[in-house]
Order: sequence, then C-alpha cells, then structure tokens
Amino acid sequence: MEKTNKRSFAMFLVTIGIVYGDIGTSPMYVMKSILEGNGGIQHVDEAFIIGSLSLVIWTITLLTTIKYVLIAMKADNHGEGGIFSLYALVKNYGKWLIFPAMLGGAALLADGVLTPAVTVTTAVEGLRSIAVMDRLLGPNQVKVVIITLVIISALFFVQHAGTSSIGKAFGPVMLLWFSFLGVCGLLGIFRTPAVLRAFNPYYAVQVLLSPANKSGFMILGSVFLATTGAEALYSDMGHVGKGNIYASWPLVKACLILNYLGQGGWIIRNQANAALYSVLDLNPFFLMLPEGLRPFAVLLGAAAAVIASQALITGSYTLVSEAILLDLLPHMEIRYPSETKGQLYISTVNSILWIGCSLVVLYFRSGARIESAYGLAITVTMLMTTLLISVYLNRVRKLKLLSGVVLVVFGMIEAVFFISSLGKFMHGGYVTVILTLLILAVMVIWYRGTQLERKYSTQLPFKDYVSNLRSLHDDEEEPLLANNLVYLEGGDPGDGGVDRDILYSILDRDVKRAQAYWFVSVHVLDEPEALNYELETYGTDFIYRIRLNLGFKCSPRVNVYLRQIVQDLQAQGKLPPQEKKYSIYGPGTVGTFKFCMIYKAVPTKTELSNFDEAILHLKYAIRHVVGSKVRWYGLDTSSLITEYVPIVMAYSGNDRRIRLKESAE
Repeated sequence: MEKTNKRSFAMFLVTIGIVYGDIGTSPMYVMKSILEGNGGIQHVDEAFIIGSLSLVIWTITLLTTIKYVLIAMKADNHGEGGIFSLYALVKNYGKWLIFPAMLGGAALLADGVLTPAVTVTTAVEGLRSIAVMDRLLGPNQVKVVIITLVIISALFFVQHAGTSSIGKAFGPVMLLWFSFLGVCGLLGIFRTPAVLRAFNPYYAVQVLLSPANKSGFMILGSVFLATTGAEALYSDMGHVGKGNIYASWPLVKACLILNYLGQGGWIIRNQANAALYSVLDLNPFFLMLPEGLRPFAVLLGAAAAVIASQALITGSYTLVSEAILLDLLPHMEIRYPSETKGQLYISTVNSILWIGCSLVVLYFRSGARIESAYGLAITVTMLMTTLLISVYLNRVRKLKLLSGVVLVVFGMIEAVFFISSLGKFMHGGYVTVILTLLILAVMVIWYRGTQLERKYSTQLPFKDYVSNLRSLHDDEEEPLLANNLVYLEGGDPGDGGVDRDILYSILDRDVKRAQAYWFVSVHVLDEPEALNYELETYGTDFIYRIRLNLGFKCSPRVNVYLRQIVQDLQAQGKLPPQEKKYSIYGPGTVGTFKFCMIYKAVPTKTELSNFDEAILHLKYAIRHVVGSKVRWYGLDTSSLITEYVPIVMAYSGNDRRIRLKESAE
C-alpha cells in the first residue's frame, strides 16, 4: 500500500483515470434531467436554475466531500475501501450486519449494469447537437441505439484480454476531460456571473419550496445524479491510495462545479429562446458549446463514458470476487490477464453485465429514460454504507457522538434522496429495483444455503481416526490411488474436527489409499493481501492439514499454493520423497495428485422444512449454472474425483424399525 500512497504526478494521473470516471461524466446528464423533470427549458426561470445549481453544489459537498472523502475513507481495511471491506471491519459486532452489506453490494452491482448504458447512450446522443449528425440520425433513436450497442459490445469484448494497456491512457484522457469541463464552464460563468449565487445554500432550500419547481422534492432524484460516482472514491481507495484521492479531489470537484455553473448560465441566457423548445433530448452540456467545438466534445465525452463504464465493470469484478471470498456469491472462475494490481476478469460477470447493459439500452432506447432508472441503486448503497460507517465509528473507533451525527445527518439526507428517486419508480426505477432484488436474492440464497450446510454437517475428532488412516496408508494389499490425495475442507482445522463425509469417502466409499493425505481449508482474512498457511501433521509423515489464510482480494489458487507447500515440506524433511520415474521432465520427487471434490445434495426425503429445502435446491441450481468450485480453486486442469453426499440423513433415529413378517402356522 505504500507504493499506491506515494504521491507523484504519475499517481495523480492514475487516480484521475481510475476513480472519477462515473462522477466525471455526470455533467452530461444532470442539468438535462433537471430540465426534463420540470417540463423543459421553456418552463424554468433564473431563480429555479440558481436553486437547482445550489442543490447540485451542496449535494456534491455533503455526500462526496464530507461523507466519503473526509469520513468514509478513514474507515479503511488495511488501505482497502468499499462496502465489503467495511463489512469485514464490523462483522463481529452483529450478525445482522450481513444484510446491509448484501443489500448495498447488490445495489452497487445493479449500478454496474446501468452506468455503461446511461453514460454511453448520453454521449452518443450528443451527436444530435451537431446539425449534420442530427439529420443523419433521423427523428427516431434506432441509429443511436445501434451505435451505443456497438460501443458497449466492443467494451465488454476486450475485457478478457485485460485493460492494463488501455488503462495507461485513462489518466491523460480524464485529465483532458476535466480540464475541458472546467474551461467551458468558466467561459459560461464569465457571460452570466449571476450563477455564482448558487454557492449560497439558501437558494437550494428556496427552490424546493418554490412554485416554479414543478417537481417539488422529486427534483432531488435528478440532483442526486451529480454524486453517483461518490462510492467509487471509497471503493477504489485500495488501488490508488487515499493520499492520492485527497490530492486530486479538489481539482475534480472544482472542474465539475464550474461546468455545472456554466451550463446554468447558458440555460438562463436561453430560457426564452423559442427555437430550443422543440429540440429533441435538449442537453445544455453540448449546446452551451460553440458548434465547431461540439464534435470534439462528443468524441471526448464518448471516451470519458467508456472510461467511466470500464471503471464500473472492473469495479464489479472486484466486488464479486470479494463477495465470493465472503461466501455471499457462487464460486466463479477468476482470471488475472495482467500483472497490474486489481486487474481481474470474471467471464460469467462480464457476460451478465453485457447482456444486462444491452437489454437496458434496447428497453429504454434513450438516455433520458435510462436516467429515470439510474441513481436509485446508488441511494440504497449509500444508505447501507452510512449504516455500516456508523457502526464502525461507534464500535471500532468508540466515537459515539460522531457515529450518531453521521447516522442521523447523512441517513436523513440519503433517505430524502431515496424517496425522491422512488418518484421515478414507474418511469424506469422499477428496473433498478428488479436488478437489485435479483442480485440480492442470489446472495441471500447462497448465504442461507451455506448456513444450512454448516448446521447439518457432522464433525468428527480427527485424531481418533489417525490410526485408521495409518493402517490404510501401510496396507500394501490395497491399490495405490495416488501419491497425494487432496480434500478441500469447509471447516476450521484449528478446532480438531473433520467433516464426516471426508472420512467416509476415504475409508468407506471406495477405499482410497495414498502416500500422503492432504486436507486443505481456505480461510478469508480481513486483510486484503494476506497470504500464508498453517500446518498440522498429527505426528505423522503422511497426514497434512493445511489452513490457507488468504486476504479477501487474493485468488484461491489451491493447486499452485499446494505445490509450493509440498516443495517447502520436502526441503524441511517433513514430507518423504515420492518416487516419480516417468515424466517428460525426467524423474522427480513429487508424485501424482488427485483432488477429491465432495458436493452436498438434497435427498428425496429430508428433515428440512419446505423453505430450507427450497433454499438448498435453489443454491445447487445456481451452483450448477454459474459456480464451479473446481475452476474457482484453480483445479480445472487437475486430476479430479467428484462425489455427492446428502446434506442430512434421510431418517432420524426415532423412525420405526422394519421387521421380518412372521409366516402364518
């Protein structure tokens, strides 16, 4: 983390490119959404615009600067941020805390579907600000939708190759983008300096109560779009270091506010321009520019939209990988296409995001309609983050007063934004709710299913069966299955217990003789980058219980780690050499490996309630479709044995015993 915290111009550029893509593209649609919500440019006046600008400025200040930059970033987990990192810090203070973590994570993933759709669509619609392009696009949205789908599809297609080379250009492009925002906004302010009154919060309160504001408090649903990227400041902290965010945020915020003020000035100057009343998808961001500059603005805006989308996509990969390690989502294969920290790729997530984004574009067909669905998910994530931060300040930092202030002040502000965003429910917000609930349902099913598996598993004292394993190990009459037989455990070897299913597999279900038995369990630590193991041999040279301690950002590549451990143990004399005569690499001292995967299954008759049985059936259906432990553990190229065992015994000990029928005399 020291490397990322080091401040330099290079890290400044990286931070600009990685962290601010989402919030940086907000000027393309915030004022546009505010105008549309009030009936168009013909229905606004100077007081309305000044008040709307004031709402935008103070929303960015309160939620982004104060809540995230000054408060949330103090709640780091060894330098890492984000809702799951925050949950890892407070999870021991209440089992119920898992639910706000799951809800916030689900909403953030839903936002990952909507962000590429809204940013790219809005950028492409900017072509309409150029007269010749507007004529080429025609009166309907078909060509806009096609161009948007092509860009989005290309973006998702290149993900499998990694984005480290593309990422190098992110910083300079986004620095150019923010400079462009600031300069254009500043020129607009010079022409209409009255917009500077928006810094007075009085006008923010006044517009909420003004009859000129036809949306009432529902205007906050549009205003909130100005801070939708605030969560990224916290989530991406581990990639760039909090020091670099502290250094870059003032510049970013200044450029954003300047641009909003410049747009406000243009609206005030043109509110009586009847020629604009019939303009389709009127967007002050593009129209305030000289016509000759608009093609450049559209191209630069499209580049910024792609970068913002890329940030959300890679952020979704990171979020899912953390959720997997916290056992909140199915085990999906994670690939690392480059050596850059944080660069990972999950093909299942990529496909789901691509299909989701494409369907959103096809369904809504315009940026204005997508904006109605956008923002609601982030209000949910922000509310859940506020709740977890409050618990962190209260229980971890012992700052009870600050904890209460954060919960009340930011909880109330975000609740108001949430309610105002719900006002868009029937206009597209229901899509956000459906997406969030679907992701949340998967998390709840997986989490509850895992709890049931642990509840009904039977643990046996491992030391009581060492002699049985020794006898089998020494019994040369039994055929040798493998030099090394590896089982992946789900429990904690530190308590001395072992799952009955594992011993049953070795001793009863096709006797399995090996030179060395390996029992490996993977445990997720709060530290993001931890990587170590613990060893128990029970005084033997053929039983090895390994506890792999991995940080929640580490990939569980068991086969790679196990071979490293084997080499360590042989070098220490704790593992006898295993003769391997035949190999393309020549004779060796490490023999063959077989990995045995034991999956739980629901039998026909169980002691489970109908609800719990349904949960398990759903979990195993999800596992079958998207989650493969084999690939997640990195065992897809290994020699495997797969076995299924019932999660509970079919009948209890109180069942009546069947007897032989006596024949009649």
